[in-house]
Amino acid sequence: MTQLSALQRQDALDTARDLLDQAIARARDALLADQHPEGYWLYEFEADCTIPSEYILMMHHMDEVDEILQARLANYIRARQQADGSWPLYTGGRGDISCSVKAYYALKLAGDSPDAPHMRKARDFILSQGGAAKANVFTRIMLAMFRQIPWRGVPFIPVEIMLFPKWFPFHLDKVSYWSRTVMVPLFILCSLKVKARNPRNVHIRELFVTPPEQEKGYFSHVKTPIGKFVLALERIGLKLEPFIPFPLRQRALEKALAWSLERANGEDGLGGIFPAMVNLYEAMDAMGIPPEDPRRQTAKKALQKLLIHRDHESYCQPCLSPVWDTGLAVQALQEVAEGEDHEPTRKAIGKALDWLVGKQLRDEPGDWRVRRPHLEGGGWAFQFNNTYYPDVDDTAVVAHALLKSDRPHHREAAWRAARWIAGMQSKNGGYGAFDPDNTYHYLNHIPFADHGALLDPPEADVSARCVMLLAELADEVPYFAQVRDRCLKFLWNEQEDDGSWFGRWGTNYIYGTWSVLMGIEEFGIPGDDPRIRKAVAWLKSVQRQDGGWGESNDSYEDRNDPAIRGRFHTSMACHTAWALLALMAAGETDSEAVRRGVEFLLRNQQENGLWRDEYFNAPGFPRVFYLKYYGYDRFFPLWALARYRNETAGRC
Repeated sequence: MTQLSALQRQDALDTARDLLDQAIARARDALLADQHPEGYWLYEFEADCTIPSEYILMMHHMDEVDEILQARLANYIRARQQADGSWPLYTGGRGDISCSVKAYYALKLAGDSPDAPHMRKARDFILSQGGAAKANVFTRIMLAMFRQIPWRGVPFIPVEIMLFPKWFPFHLDKVSYWSRTVMVPLFILCSLKVKARNPRNVHIRELFVTPPEQEKGYFSHVKTPIGKFVLALERIGLKLEPFIPFPLRQRALEKALAWSLERANGEDGLGGIFPAMVNLYEAMDAMGIPPEDPRRQTAKKALQKLLIHRDHESYCQPCLSPVWDTGLAVQALQEVAEGEDHEPTRKAIGKALDWLVGKQLRDEPGDWRVRRPHLEGGGWAFQFNNTYYPDVDDTAVVAHALLKSDRPHHREAAWRAARWIAGMQSKNGGYGAFDPDNTYHYLNHIPFADHGALLDPPEADVSARCVMLLAELADEVPYFAQVRDRCLKFLWNEQEDDGSWFGRWGTNYIYGTWSVLMGIEEFGIPGDDPRIRKAVAWLKSVQRQDGGWGESNDSYEDRNDPAIRGRFHTSMACHTAWALLALMAAGETDSEAVRRGVEFLLRNQQENGLWRDEYFNAPGFPRVFYLKYYGYDRFFPLWALARYRNETAGRC
């Protein structure tokens, strides 16, 4: 009986191994099929309805309405309205007043009657939240340009800011890359008090509780002493604006336009991000650049390249993510390749790495050089092209993938990237995404910064990937070892009391904990280290009954509330994969939690070899702007299953 039981057990293990191999092969083949002939991967990148609404608003601002596109964008917006009439910042989230105001205005511009049931519901929601006067700063600036509110209802951001010295409390070098690229063309628009053409003269006065010209509460959100002090100063500045000498204003306008055009980035657009791109397009018009000017035509093409068309609807992406998608897809396939000999996989990896090497930014100018003028370049941007703004996070992912190659030009690129990353470390040992030491936290209290996302401070998830790269090279370069150790100390300091880590660029504590446990794996820290055990215990505590993991963007609402971390009403493939990779990095491959998580992924794989998550999985800016990476449920589950196979090989 004992021998028979052993044979039956072996048969069961062999069957399980076959099922795992089949699942990996199907997911691998599906991922390989998505690779572009040039070698990269690129997946859709979706945000909330703010951006497609802004696209419609932009067309009416410029009087360049494409009726067919407008109808398709409107279909997309209508389909995502919630039962209470609102539009959320992520699927299933609570209604957001600013997003709802823009969506309502866009639909009214597109021809929807304010008496239509869905418009009445939207209006009722907005009024219940205090009306359009309570929308955020960016929404109110749009309303001012469309002459729906007076300019006193927006922060005073004169273009003369471009002339401030570097020592001044507010300077472009003290805010994040995304803030810079969005703000500079906005300085032009606000200083010129640009008037949207609005050819159909569509208004939304019905969205105000108090008539907008009588409203006195536009800045009721300003609560802190710093904020109130700055608000008082800027209100004085607003009254003094008519006395600014014309030559001074002209000089500042020309400097702002030159700064923006220098970074215009061809058909990839200013900063590679929609808000900056649309602001520049409108600012070029305001500064008298005619429609036939090649620079303006290129700026328009950059916006059009962000559009996604599906059946009867279209939406606009916030940006494109080919380098990020390719770096992560390669890492998943490299894990697959460790457990099998599959020529198409090897070829795909090699082709992708060649493409990535061609995208490395070496001697190009970049804003990061302001703080690191003597550091050689070596980073990668997130987008196809964004030369001024290489991304530390992308660079660490790509360089780590390149290090696994035996081709000299791949490894040379990785080493150059490692030197750049080492030089981009902040004083506290951590890493921001684009700039070192971008920690002027008082700026988040100024009236303009009601979104609280003006800065790019060091974060655990970005820092963990830098550690992962530098740890592999530290034995050969003592300097890298010093940088690595300082970063590890930063990561330990960032661990939450419950054992998790905050995820700045992915949702949220599951993503952050995965990032850190994967990042520090190379250190060889004993599995019984109390900090590791605490992280493992937290991950196991939030595993769902079906064996998977899931986390809502609600977890960004209150960093002091551990009860909402790592929890959701459903499991998601990407969260399950992150949790599995984190647990395996912590030595938990043989645990019951990992086995159940693997079973969840196997059970929920679709016939096409992929998985499908319905919900958003990342923040752009916590509590303000959220994203859905369509690649995450493609390459992360494959990565987790392949690692599980590699970890358990020979044990069955």
